[in-house]
Order: sequence, then structure tokens, then C-alpha cells
Amino acid sequence: MKKSLFLSMLIALFSPIALGADKVTTVPVHFAKGASNAQLKGTFGGYDSIEYTLSAKAGQRMTVKISGSSNANFNVFAPGSKPGEAEALGSGSVGTDWSGALPASGEYRVQVFQMRASARRGEKVPHTISIAIE
Repeated sequence: MKKSLFLSMLIALFSPIALGADKVTTVPVHFAKGASNAQLKGTFGGYDSIEYTLSAKAGQRMTVKISGSSNANFNVFAPGSKPGEAEALGSGSVGTDWSGALPASGEYRVQVFQMRASARRGEKVPHTISIAIE
């Protein structure tokens, strides 16, 4: 009985929540009827991030622009690819947009994050992201 209690306490102690794991917020992107672009506002801080998700088809062209905090950066991931597990299809930051032809049909992820130096300081990153599909 004591062994299982000890094991449970160890698991709880080293769980992602106990370790202060980074929070990833997923936000689905929806275009208004007849529109081919959307603009969304968000804020996060520290090592947290936001993943904007949207469906697109192979051969379409995606353009991503971000404004707001100079700490706002983004990566674009193709269907089946995830941040931390695969190479980004493209990336950008405030003043550096990304545009490219999409290689596959499916759900794309646009991960918005900040670099480690400002994340370590716990800085907040208010931003506006614009995503267009043509």
C-alpha cells in the first residue's frame, strides 16, 4: 500500500502540471462567408504559445502576417506536422510575413511564440495575426 502511494506521489510531483509545463492554446480559424482571410487577436506570456488551426487544400497559397509586440514570431506547419516534432513549412515575425504554396490538403497550424530570452522574462505578447488563403 505504501509503495503505490509513494509511486502516485512521484507521478503527481513530476507531471507536466506540477513542472509548470508550457500552455498551448489552440484557436480554430474561421473565415467569414465569402472571405478568404481572417484577422485574430491574442495574447500569451512566457513560454506559452497559441496555435491557430485552419483547413486548406493542396496548391492553395497561404499568407501569414503578424503585428503587435516585437516579440511575436510564428511558424507554419503542414498537415500532420506538429511544433517540436517536425520542421516548419515557413516562419515569420513582426515585419517579416510568410507566403507559400501549400503542399497538401488538411489542417495547417500557425504557432505563435516568443524567443527564449523574452519568454524567460515572462513578457506578454499581444498580437494580431492575419491569415489569408487564395
